[in-house]
Amino acid sequence: MGCKKKKASQSFLAFPYNPYHPEPYSRFTEVGMMNHPNDFLIGEEYWDLLGGRNTFPELLDVFDKVGKTFKEKLQNKFKQVANEKLDSY
Repeated sequence: MGCKKKKASQSFLAFPYNPYHPEPYSRFTEVGMMNHPNDFLIGEEYWDLLGGRNTFPELLDVFDKVGKTFKEKLQNKFKQVANEKLDSY
């Protein structure tokens, strides 16, 4: 009976997007506490880790296409919900 070799694993804190883009991610909670990219991944780094190289631009392209396809429907739904909420006050 042989020993099973454990697979290496990594843990990261991940931010799916950088709200400060195009500036580097900069938040007081990470300064001096975490080491980028050893402790956390942001935006493109995160998505490319999950899906491989160039996943992030492909994902943005999908979001763009879906957004354009459903833009009018979403705007109408937002207006409907807003009106219903305002009418309930």
